[in-house]
Amino acid sequence: MRFLVLAALTAAAGSVWAQKSPLDVNALLGLVRVSDPHISPDGKTVAFSAVTVDLAANRKQSHVYTVPIRGGAPHELGGPLEKPGDSNDRPRWMRNGKQIGFVAVRNGESQIWTVDADGGNPTQLTHLSTEASGHLFSNDGKYVVFTSDVFPECGADDECNRKKLDEAKTAPTKARLIKGLLYRHWTTWAGARRTHLMAMPLDGGAVRDLTPGDRDVPPFSLGGPEDYTISPDSREVIYALNTEEVPATSTNSDLFTIALQPDAKAPEPKPVKITSNPAADNSPLYSPDGKYVAFRAQTRAGYESDRWRLMLLERKTGKLTVLSDWLDRWVNSFQWSPDSERLFFTAEDRGRQSIQYIAIAGGGSKVAINGDNTLDDIQFTPDGKTIVFTRQSGAGPIEICAALSKGGPPVVLTHFNDDLLSQHEVSPYEELNTKGAEDAIVQTFLVKPPGFDPKKKYPVLMLIHGGPQGAWAQSWSYRWNPQVFAAAGYVVAMPNPRGSTGFGQKFIDDINGDWGGRAFDDVMAATDQVAALPYVDKERMTAAGASYGGYMIDWILGHSTRFKALVSHAGVYDLRSMAGETEELWLPKWEFGGMPWETPEVYNKWSPSLFVSEFQTPTLVTHGELDFRVPFGQGMQLYTALQLRKVPSQMLVFPDEGHWIQKPQNALLWYKTVIDWLDTWTKK
Repeated sequence: MRFLVLAALTAAAGSVWAQKSPLDVNALLGLVRVSDPHISPDGKTVAFSAVTVDLAANRKQSHVYTVPIRGGAPHELGGPLEKPGDSNDRPRWMRNGKQIGFVAVRNGESQIWTVDADGGNPTQLTHLSTEASGHLFSNDGKYVVFTSDVFPECGADDECNRKKLDEAKTAPTKARLIKGLLYRHWTTWAGARRTHLMAMPLDGGAVRDLTPGDRDVPPFSLGGPEDYTISPDSREVIYALNTEEVPATSTNSDLFTIALQPDAKAPEPKPVKITSNPAADNSPLYSPDGKYVAFRAQTRAGYESDRWRLMLLERKTGKLTVLSDWLDRWVNSFQWSPDSERLFFTAEDRGRQSIQYIAIAGGGSKVAINGDNTLDDIQFTPDGKTIVFTRQSGAGPIEICAALSKGGPPVVLTHFNDDLLSQHEVSPYEELNTKGAEDAIVQTFLVKPPGFDPKKKYPVLMLIHGGPQGAWAQSWSYRWNPQVFAAAGYVVAMPNPRGSTGFGQKFIDDINGDWGGRAFDDVMAATDQVAALPYVDKERMTAAGASYGGYMIDWILGHSTRFKALVSHAGVYDLRSMAGETEELWLPKWEFGGMPWETPEVYNKWSPSLFVSEFQTPTLVTHGELDFRVPFGQGMQLYTALQLRKVPSQMLVFPDEGHWIQKPQNALLWYKTVIDWLDTWTKK
């Protein structure tokens, strides 16, 4: 009997020790964030970036590694990171395969460095007062092309740039004289400097400004691959440029070429425009044989969420072909096959993103790699036999994988997070579908709490995504991670209402001019479905969202009382003032058919600020003071209305954050404050 009792106690103790912990925010911040794989010219090694979080120092640090393509231990490159703010990022192989270029930040200054492939001899390549990043190397090994924020009147004249920087530092006033729109963007004021593409000979010589003038190259990003590239023969560069008179109201970027190497016939090469589409043309990429340029394009001017099509331009004849016109999904990233005969691309579909390919001769696409996950960052070995890509899901962060092109299971090359994840319980996504507005099918992803017991009743957190043209997907997030909320004891539901990507362009377009209409009905239909689950306590439903998701929370405040508590982060509250304060003005002009004085009836219909008299639900407001996308005034107005209505409310403000809460300690505080707020109204 003693033996049996002892054995039972030992087994119970072993079970306790083997039990995994929930993945809370501290564990989330302990994960290594892997990205940006690039294959060596000999096809044997993959270079990549990995970001670690130093919570005590309240900073993130990027490192550069290499790993054998067949698997093995990673090797860190780039020299020691000794000071706060130091980082190594963006590894790019030089054509000789013996060196890797990377962006190094030292003493707060970003420059291009090189390092031997074995990690030795880190050497600073650029020494510009205006700093350098975004580098590419020409195939002939003669040039590096990079970006630098220069004064347009100085261009590549570093002495001129340095003088103006010194003058700005000692100026008696920091006032800004503004003469046009898009005078600030995301978290940064435009100022007098512009991002230009620069070219520098690797064997020494003067830096040349490839894109002089009062415009940014590349322009503001609408997402997707890089907006500049070097031709395989190293003779020219293609880049995207927005030449519209008012860039703040336009998404119209075109592609231009410029000679990389001046000659006697053209000592000062001029750019040549090679596209004429009135909407966005972006992400140019030469075929390996140099005969074609593939790129992504939209067709509706001013609409940032129009369908992205895969285009093919024959350089010699100028013949333009739409390769993916038949595909009712966005083409996101893409890569050429080494034989220049096929294009491999990613396309989001119902919360997953596969790798597909299409022949440039035409026809439909075929799936190369699929799964219940999100795939991206396609790379090929020069012989085309191996494909490298990144893979993530709702249950695991990004890892780099390699697979044989002819098929077979992928090999995971990065294992930084294996040990930490093995100690924490991570719940797989489940999927629900229901009918929303007009009987459209609305998808919802569901995450259950660790140690889920179907006999219990759990509170619910409905997460509303931003955009509005965005989506919840089988992908990993550090800013709104459902695993962290589930670890706090919530059933987390993530609906993809009208406006969500990956369900066809009509589903996306249905939110235009209808922000609080069908999308609200879709969200409430998903809420009804979740509330009916046997393990859900329908009396303890909560909801949270950011950006457009914050708008939906603000709209819910005036149109429903079914939630016990709400969280609005960086939410659009008053459409009129939002339209006048935000920087990318093409969004309100498209979404609401014009500015407030042009379509006042639309703004009046869909502005949450006009329904304050109905506000009753306890609400936490969070916002960053440096948010230029949804300016901080939106959060202040919402909080003022809640307080004057005597609705239980708090406001968490981050003076050093923009639209996203990114600094480690700030993220820790944000998660804690949000979960404490939800717990206050559902568990106490």
